[in-house]
Amino acid sequence: MARAAKAAKAPKGGDLGFEAELFRAADKLRGNMEPSDYKHVALGLIFLKHISEGFEAKRAQLLAEYPDGAEDEDEYRADNVFWVPPLARWSHLQASARQPGVGKVVDDAMLEIEKVNPGLKGVLPKDYARPGLNAVMLGELIDLISGIGFKDGADASRDVLGRVYEYFLGQFAGSEGKRGGEFYTPRSVVRTMVEMLEPYKGRVYDPCCGSGGMFVQSEKFVESHGGRIGDIAIYGQESNHTTWRLAMMNLAVRGIDADLRWNSEGSFHKDELPDLRADYILANPPFNVSDWGGERIREDARWRFGAPPAGNANFAWLQHILHHLKPTGTAGVVLANGSMSSTQNGEGDIRRAMVDSDVIDCMIAMPGQLFYSTQIPVCIWFLAKDKSNGIGRDKKLRDRRGEILFIDARKLGHMVDRTRREFSDADIARIAGIYHAWREADDYADVPGFACAAGHDAIASHGYVLTPGRYVGAEDVEADAVPFAERFAALQATLEEQFAESASLTEVIRERLANVVGLNR
Repeated sequence: MARAAKAAKAPKGGDLGFEAELFRAADKLRGNMEPSDYKHVALGLIFLKHISEGFEAKRAQLLAEYPDGAEDEDEYRADNVFWVPPLARWSHLQASARQPGVGKVVDDAMLEIEKVNPGLKGVLPKDYARPGLNAVMLGELIDLISGIGFKDGADASRDVLGRVYEYFLGQFAGSEGKRGGEFYTPRSVVRTMVEMLEPYKGRVYDPCCGSGGMFVQSEKFVESHGGRIGDIAIYGQESNHTTWRLAMMNLAVRGIDADLRWNSEGSFHKDELPDLRADYILANPPFNVSDWGGERIREDARWRFGAPPAGNANFAWLQHILHHLKPTGTAGVVLANGSMSSTQNGEGDIRRAMVDSDVIDCMIAMPGQLFYSTQIPVCIWFLAKDKSNGIGRDKKLRDRRGEILFIDARKLGHMVDRTRREFSDADIARIAGIYHAWREADDYADVPGFACAAGHDAIASHGYVLTPGRYVGAEDVEADAVPFAERFAALQATLEEQFAESASLTEVIRERLANVVGLNR
């Protein structure tokens, strides 16, 4: 316990590595508990600490300025602060941390919070008293989390709590591997999408919102560019109830209001927001889902470009998202690389129809090892309902009809450990900058090996394959100037791309041969 407490207290809240040290201390307390279980234990406590700190800061202000309002629930709600009953306040939990019944104390606190804050009903974890959760470990974790919030000022302290919650989400996603990727999109990917789309005002939607990272980054974008948080309205849907609860807590920690819906059927079969038309959609759907129930909805108004194959949901997601865009809306969608070139089961025809209808704005090839759940590289599709005009923040966009921007970002990023890559601020600025220059006609020029604006004729000549490597060409540098490791990585990435296309063509040939055999019987 002494070691864990020291880890919490040694760094100050804003110092680099604070979150990492705190997580290492918390993870050490986990013992043999599975990360998938432990994350709810830890994140639930961080949530309680957050809302308690917000409450206590507001209460101190009221006691100083208006003592009669210190116990008036409406005074807190007027400032978007959660009312925290006495039995749910962190001071009460901390005083009970060493008691054998501390689990019931936490459960009772969660129940009290939900009772007086209807928006949190059914969201908070309430199984801290279960026999399998060690009471000593729980008490030590409460003591550890008590050390969060060392900065002066309530706002700074709550910002630290928000940072800790976000960092813990990412680390738990890494610990859970493939399952973790279902609820968490890496920050590098989300920041790239947000900086490109610039969700400054309007409605932001995510039909598979996971733990809500897209929304958090959208709010951060608005704040960092001098906007008002209330200028964007947030909507989302999630089919996994546990993940939906994480999202609700994640947004509550940040003080973000949102309309997040849950049902077990998912966005395809029970669209909770059928009339919503969003200004911005940011989504990271599960890759290549084969059991999405597509055979039950072959006819649907959303399938404007063709019925998606029952064995793969990629083009169902793209069309669902286009369906929910406003006429001037834009979207960013993370998908597996196969979506750029597959011709199986009509996917090539759907992709061609989307190109011909001019709803694809930009394609980005991302490097591998960005995700916790998979080492394979992914791509991002950027969609636009109307490419003839529009406003990007405060600038008029040019007419981009008949053209798609291709960006090959596979060489960007740096390794943060043996298995995972991240983008630097400069990497994200480079990707977003070239996109904005192209959209706004602001001194845009193709960059060999990195970016190319290709017309529909060129895309047709490539069989409507949207892999950026086909269009951007080679870098305009001497081969000897490039380190061998970089050249080898680029060649390996190209070879993997060619292997994928080869496998796709092989499947097509097999299908056609099978048809020939069938006709000759």
